[in-house]
Amino acid sequence: MERTGPTPDPPNPSTGTVGSPAASERTRTEFELLSREIVACRRCPLGATRTNAVVYRGSLRPRIVFVGEAPGAEEDRTGLPFVGRSGRILDAGIARLGLSPTEFGVLNVLKCRPPSNRFDRTAAATCRPYLERQIALLHPDLIVSLGAWALRSLDPDAPPILKVAGHPRRPSLGALFPLVHPAATLRSKRLKARWEHDLDALADRIRGGPG
Repeated sequence: MERTGPTPDPPNPSTGTVGSPAASERTRTEFELLSREIVACRRCPLGATRTNAVVYRGSLRPRIVFVGEAPGAEEDRTGLPFVGRSGRILDAGIARLGLSPTEFGVLNVLKCRPPSNRFDRTAAATCRPYLERQIALLHPDLIVSLGAWALRSLDPDAPPILKVAGHPRRPSLGALFPLVHPAATLRSKRLKARWEHDLDALADRIRGGPG
């Protein structure tokens, strides 16, 4: 499953994408157009309260796409997903998995920060076509959901997050591996241990081992 190629360019600050030599020009163009569409979106009330839409960061030909729930304050300020405290935990986890910058991408179900950081299911329904189009263009080998709302959005029939985190699933959008949200590790030693345990299971999954 390893993908090799030239060293990636630095992230594009306007789109959050890493230079992906293996991505086709058509994919680059279509993803850029989709990103602009998301940035211009005002289809729900969150479009009027956000500072920036939060689209994506990462490779345009990722092996793995990590899908979070919604942007927070730092994400709203920068327009990039997972760049605050949770993002640092996620990036440490990605490093632990041994993924290079060309092998992963990060996005959220919601493209705009909801008030009080409360997940907005109505907004999620509005954002759903964007999520589906992003995943279709990126075409990852594996989707990793981060947190209960991300899991529910990607796999509505899934059991509660603590029952399925660390175990692969296969809903309609493709192979899925649920994890607890990185922020959970800040609140509970038990959930921090669960996060680390499930990361090891994900590492086995990436290497083609059990799980």
